[in-house]
Amino acid sequence: MIKKLRLKIKEYGLMTVGIYILKKILKKIEYKILKNKLKKDKLKLEFDELEGFLPSMKFYFANTEKEKIKKFYKKNLKLKNEILEESQKILEHKFDLLGSKETFLGGKINWNQDFKSGFIWKNNFYKEILTVNLKNDADVKIPWELSRFQHLFTLGKAYWITEDKKYYEEFRKQVLDWIENNPMYMTVNWTCAMDVAIRAINWIYGYFLFENLVKNDKEFLKKLNNSLFWHGKYIYGNLEKGLGLVNNHYLSDLNGLIFLGLYFKNSFKSREALKWLNYSIKELEKEMFIENNEDGSNYETSTSYHRLVTELMFFPMVLLEKNEYKISKYYKDRLEKMFEFMAKLTKENGKVPLIGDVDNGRLVILSHYYNWEVSDFRHLISLGGEYYNNLLLKSIASKEIEDKLWIFGSEEEILEEYYKKPCEFKNGGYYLLQNENIYCLIKCGELSLKGQGGHSHNDQLSIELNIKGEDFFIDPGTGVYTANKDIRNLFRSTKMHNTVYIKDFEQNSFNENNLFEMKEESFARCLKFSNNQFEGEHFGYVDKTGDIHKRKIVLKNNSLEIEDYLNNSEGIISFILDPEVKIYEGSNALILEKNKIKVLLKSESKKWKIYESLVSKKYGEIQKTKRIEININSRNKVVVIEEE
Repeated sequence: MIKKLRLKIKEYGLMTVGIYILKKILKKIEYKILKNKLKKDKLKLEFDELEGFLPSMKFYFANTEKEKIKKFYKKNLKLKNEILEESQKILEHKFDLLGSKETFLGGKINWNQDFKSGFIWKNNFYKEILTVNLKNDADVKIPWELSRFQHLFTLGKAYWITEDKKYYEEFRKQVLDWIENNPMYMTVNWTCAMDVAIRAINWIYGYFLFENLVKNDKEFLKKLNNSLFWHGKYIYGNLEKGLGLVNNHYLSDLNGLIFLGLYFKNSFKSREALKWLNYSIKELEKEMFIENNEDGSNYETSTSYHRLVTELMFFPMVLLEKNEYKISKYYKDRLEKMFEFMAKLTKENGKVPLIGDVDNGRLVILSHYYNWEVSDFRHLISLGGEYYNNLLLKSIASKEIEDKLWIFGSEEEILEEYYKKPCEFKNGGYYLLQNENIYCLIKCGELSLKGQGGHSHNDQLSIELNIKGEDFFIDPGTGVYTANKDIRNLFRSTKMHNTVYIKDFEQNSFNENNLFEMKEESFARCLKFSNNQFEGEHFGYVDKTGDIHKRKIVLKNNSLEIEDYLNNSEGIISFILDPEVKIYEGSNALILEKNKIKVLLKSESKKWKIYESLVSKKYGEIQKTKRIEININSRNKVVVIEEE
């Protein structure tokens, strides 16, 4: 503890650390007072000033657009039927969350249960609730995810299509049930400000989807407003901002305060609402340039979290502009680059490699609630294309219409065309060799959060290989976080990535119990990048074996040459195959086949083994696959050739 404190003082200065500690002490006193008030039932939970309050904020859509929306779904019967089917599942309390597969939650939902493991968190003061216990298999993300209420948008769409009030009744019933069973500050669903914020935002979406009915439902409106205001007070009092760098959690908090600030801006609580709003706008602008690099990449070094952060930067911007708040040109320019990053990394099959942690995190789910593809970012790219009138973004996401219909009222559809040029993102550490036939993404850069680890994996010099739209070598994904530390640590290990590992050493060391920390030891760097060649190295093995791992990759028309170098030890080149790839052993090569595309894999060493392995294309879902391992002694070349 003393050592950590000394390091913090050295990094931030004695005064900064002292003020931070003082604030923490004051917060603890504040929590104690709050707990006593709750215990003695002396906390005023209802605000008389909010009775009958109706927000005057402008939203993304309005009831006046209902006929246009209905006409769209009348023309797109497949989408319409999907929405009605999904809404029926919601009415029946059947949910598929984080790898649970479709599960019936009963007539009365238990909002505080991980229904995958059966574990239930008991009601207690939120600061005293243990959300993570590595000794059991409970996953706190399950009740958090359900309590985000991201399914409400689907119910709202069904109501706009049919005008059947049963969808409103379900919205009303679920919100009231949640409020009743989640007393203020007293359940697991009050332990994470990020999830409180996302829930508040989705309730606000619900308000505007059912606006005409909510306005006339005085009792429900009163309870909704009171709970929403308490959501705002909670977020502002529990901002996920410590001493040092922040991440998507803090951005979610800011999003919640912006939505709630605009919602209550003209209420009798406007003073507090404006405090939330002004603080969040200023902080959001600042975080844009702290968290997102000049090249458009995000410093959490996870493509999945890049998608989430882009949402968290985009949706409040559009809403603020609708309500006549100005956003700086610099902010908007950096955000456009974030969209372009996603577009340029999109493969011919419409998917983005899942580099780093895969969380499934979203702010709001506007389309395909039950079956949205985690690695497909085109729904979001389409919004960027519409906002910026950016042809690259539009062409990548040309067929994605539903999201931009609800946000911008647009039904534009243009010719789909994929970006097939080499590109590099030096700040983020992504290098893409690409031509008409082959897509090869290489990871080579610093760990997330400026070297702190966070959502990074041991994937330096790892590649993802796609040939003619078919995935062959893939990143394995994440598995789970806290529900199973062995799975967590396996999926972020070196041997589970398409790179070189030496014995049981990791590129970057990590403690098996510190699931979101990793010590920067690799210091990977690109030595050369051109249209057809990459060279890079990392130093993760220097202190363990004396080795520097160097990798050279050369792209040709229908082949990829991968040369690996170690200067001291024997190692293993690992390749994780997509589960649909079939593998056959030839006399001097391995034959890989997927959807009639055949690939030869040749190794100079001619020493390979095939093992059973695992991949996780979606949080909580794990599939079996194969892993190829090839011996390397100082140097080895592997050639991947597409058969004509």
